[in-house]
Amino acid sequence: QVQLVESGGGLVQPGGSLRLSCAASGFTFSSAAMSWYRQAPGKEREWVAAIGTTGGSTNYADSVKGRFTISRDNAKNTVYLQMNSLKPEDTAVYYCKAEGRINLVRTYGYWGQGTQVTVSS
Repeated sequence: QVQLVESGGGLVQPGGSLRLSCAASGFTFSSAAMSWYRQAPGKEREWVAAIGTTGGSTNYADSVKGRFTISRDNAKNTVYLQMNSLKPEDTAVYYCKAEGRINLVRTYGYWGQGTQVTVSS
């Protein structure tokens, strides 16, 4: 079955760093674009970053641009989110998402269960 398992979250002080990982299984990872989303308490889920199938294309939300870096290792079926210069407003549950195409008219989108990131002094 398809599984996306996030890890690496935790409590960190403002200005600190964390690296999140998302391990994928049950589908062809190298055929899927990957994204990170986050959801803070009382807020809607927001898109954070995206990466293409080979890692050659990346995009970031303005709120994290210059601080976060998304990457992937297709040999390990894993996508990463390196988070630097963390701010309290980065506090949220972080989710990874896989998106791909089954055929010309059908796509898939899989979500992980999330990992908590708390930025606080």
